[in-house]
Amino acid sequence: MSDPQLWLAAAEIGCFFALVALSIYLVVVGADFFNFAAGPYAMAAAMLTGYAAASWGLPVLAGAALGVLVGVVIAIATEIVIVRPVQRRSGGAELPALVAVTATLFAIQQLAGTAFGRTPVPVDNLLPVTDFRIGGLSVQGSTVTILLVAVVVLAATILWLRLSTTGQLLRAVGDNPGAAQTIGVGVNRVRLWAFGVSGAVAGIAGIVFAAKSGVQFTSGLSWTLTGFLALVIGGTGKPWAPLVGGLLLGCVQVFGGFYFGATGSSIAIFLIALVFFAFRPEGLFQRKVRV
Repeated sequence: MSDPQLWLAAAEIGCFFALVALSIYLVVVGADFFNFAAGPYAMAAAMLTGYAAASWGLPVLAGAALGVLVGVVIAIATEIVIVRPVQRRSGGAELPALVAVTATLFAIQQLAGTAFGRTPVPVDNLLPVTDFRIGGLSVQGSTVTILLVAVVVLAATILWLRLSTTGQLLRAVGDNPGAAQTIGVGVNRVRLWAFGVSGAVAGIAGIVFAAKSGVQFTSGLSWTLTGFLALVIGGTGKPWAPLVGGLLLGCVQVFGGFYFGATGSSIAIFLIALVFFAFRPEGLFQRKVRV
């Protein structure tokens, strides 16, 4: 475990997991709901970015802006068209909405496959960073982009949640929507903010990671699962908890795969998930609800 190349790989994949977990976290905090469609938002944004460059000749930044916008639109549509009506008809029950969002996950994947093709789509690196070496450590430009973007997005999200009025209202609605509505807070508007920002974060995550590994229409499901596991490990008690969970999960995947192969990596991830579900379901950092 002294190989710095492995630690760099763990940090890279962990930061991606953390961004997807952060996308899920925002809806948990702002709407008290696990949005399992975050992975497909990331996938759709990344596929559109690559498709726009290859088919329309758009620069990567322009395509990325369009991809993030589509992620935001799909996320808001999920709340307006799927989650809100289902919760209203079910009296606020969470399970029917979860089932509906899971169906939405697969619907987004199939629509993306139809629109952008069913073969992997390459995506250019957002930042003009070339590969370089530091001693014996080989660093790819896409790795630098993932690390920098993860830090910037996480810091910006934390500042937004803590310092902006909308961010503070988002946390208040997630803690106690009934009390928030009683004092005049526009709960539905705040929930839209939660879903919209979640879609933006997911879109950014998918675009920067696709420059490393490419993206295909089936990527959304695996991205959702790893992001959810990262959030389970980190918990929802702190806005930086998804980063902790993502980095830990990244270490498990990279080192498990290195020492025990692909099967060993999958088993290690399964075991750590089982441990947290059984003994620490609230994650490392537990959410404290204000009443």
